Amino acid sequence: MTPRARPTAGLVLAAGEGRRFGGPKAPVVIDGERLVDRAVRVLREAGCDPVIVVLGAWLGDVPDASVVENPDWASGMGGSLQVGLRALEATSAQVAVVTLADLPGLTAEAVRRIADCDATLAAASYNGARGHPVLLGREHWEAVRESAKGDRGARDYLASREAEVTLVEVADVATDVDLDEPSEVPHG
Repeated sequence: MTPRARPTAGLVLAAGEGRRFGGPKAPVVIDGERLVDRAVRVLREAGCDPVIVVLGAWLGDVPDASVVENPDWASGMGGSLQVGLRALEATSAQVAVVTLADLPGLTAEAVRRIADCDATLAAASYNGARGHPVLLGREHWEAVRESAKGDRGARDYLASREAEVTLVEVADVATDVDLDEPSEVPHG
């Protein structure tokens, strides 16, 4: 794989307790792979380096990634995004592709499309509807950290800059289905 024109990190938000799911989703195994490991693999296959995973309600080893803990994970995704972006400050990454651990339909091709766009703010688009992952240029990290609160990660910041956000259509290579209920876990 050829290196990217700009250093691109991957950031996996996986700290939640999975209240509706009945427990943390990061260690849930689908097709022989934990969701958190799958998210890391997809980011790596798309060329993201480094990959940072934010854990909290569940803690464990995550191969091929640097793990940071959000001690205030119960406050919501916003805190995890703050912790993750802070950890990325020490890297040479110029952009970060931010995703969630509970997106089993995300593919490396979808991440690659987002990472390769020329924007500093971008989001996956599924038939015109904005979703995950999102791309955040380094120049936006501080403002995103300041706006990330509770269960609202980058949503408010992206909404305030809607005209600057590039939507990258990925529905032909990925799905945006997230796992909220145990019954949604694919079997077989």
